[in-house]
Amino acid sequence: MSPVRRCSRTACGRPAVATLTYVYADSTAVLGPLATYAEPHCYDLCAEHSERLTAPRGWEVVRLLDGSAPARPSGDDLEALANAVREAARPQERAAGGGGGGARTADPMEVARRGHLRVLRSPDN
Repeated sequence: MSPVRRCSRTACGRPAVATLTYVYADSTAVLGPLATYAEPHCYDLCAEHSERLTAPRGWEVVRLLDGSAPARPSGDDLEALANAVREAARPQERAAGGGGGGARTADPMEVARRGHLRVLRSPDN
């Protein structure tokens, strides 16, 4: 017997990636990440069959997100990355443009520096 669980659909031999469970009392089909072990009342589905899953008329399909899957970057993530890159480049511009003053005179909030990390003074002080 193969250690890889296969899709429960007839004549489909692809590896399973999701588990389908029915909640008959709520007329709901729940499709989630592959369960840790196979159970007789659950159905393992491959990627293709899990994407094309439809429920009977009057039923609701609940698709649970896989927490272990890597999240796709959002616009906020890309903007934060761009801001971090700009911030990392900023101290070099200050040192070049500030003359002989150094980083401490260029930013009065900066107390100390170690590599790319800065210690800032609290705005309350």
